[in-house]
Amino acid sequence: MILLQSPSRFLLQILQNRVRNLDKGIDLDCHSVEFDDVRYHIQVSMKAPQSMVLSMALPAPPPEAIFYGGLPFGAIEAIKGAFGMIVQILDPPKDGYNLTMKINLGKLPPDEEKKQALLVKIASVREVVLGAPLRVVLKHLSSRTVASDADGPIALVHRPKESFFLVPQAEKVTVVFPMRFQDSVDIVLATSFLQEFVDARRSPGLNNAPPCMWSLSPPLELKGVPPHALTANAGFVKFVIFPRHVEGRKLDKTVWSLSTFHAYVSYHVKCSEAFMHTRMRRRVESLIQALDRAKPGNEKSKLLQGKSFKRLSLKDRHSNSNS
Repeated sequence: MILLQSPSRFLLQILQNRVRNLDKGIDLDCHSVEFDDVRYHIQVSMKAPQSMVLSMALPAPPPEAIFYGGLPFGAIEAIKGAFGMIVQILDPPKDGYNLTMKINLGKLPPDEEKKQALLVKIASVREVVLGAPLRVVLKHLSSRTVASDADGPIALVHRPKESFFLVPQAEKVTVVFPMRFQDSVDIVLATSFLQEFVDARRSPGLNNAPPCMWSLSPPLELKGVPPHALTANAGFVKFVIFPRHVEGRKLDKTVWSLSTFHAYVSYHVKCSEAFMHTRMRRRVESLIQALDRAKPGNEKSKLLQGKSFKRLSLKDRHSNSNS
């Protein structure tokens, strides 16, 4: 199993290159697209070499997911808490984007270790923004409380026009993912993968992992959710998160793992499909080679136990028998 990394390698590489060359002014204007339709636009001007403007576009939210000012609830507070005075939020954002930030690279700490940690955090802006509402709910769980405005399932966007759901309680948070795939082969592979995923949770070495369940029908926790949000051709996956799963540094890992769960499954489904295609091609190639070896040739010799013999024509057979 391969887990996706939180920082964007594209963003991190550009940030590191700019920090190493702050005294060199350049004009930079580049775009990047990540999984689940998260898009970045990075701009650097020669007139202000120590500043970088980063814009980010999020997946289009479905009707049941609520955005405030184009962002998930808690995102502004999460950005300020994660980046401090280094980042300034520009309002309004650039056209076509949900968030635009001005990053002052000249205010990075002088200590190399702290500087690198902060650059990695900036490159993880996707986790900070999209994971903000999930982090708020899980922080309440760590203190065994429920937000006063948390009434019923909470829909959080994670893919274009798709959401997953949180059902917060004082002692646990139930997380439900409707699993949707467009390709018929992906649906079959995902269903098999998720069933094996649930079975693997029962192994002795994973006793402390969150309980995981899969079903074809919506779980009871989603009662009252709009019907259009419950269409899932690969079933529903349910995790139950307890306070022990969000203690200390576990919180960041839990937030990222849940936020990217669908992408995690999609990645392994595509890897399985590619692996099977490779095995099928190798099998076909071996069969073709066997057929090529079986074709009779005029002067082709065959080996049998280290000895060779030549296929004789009918005329040669008669001449050999007469001799």
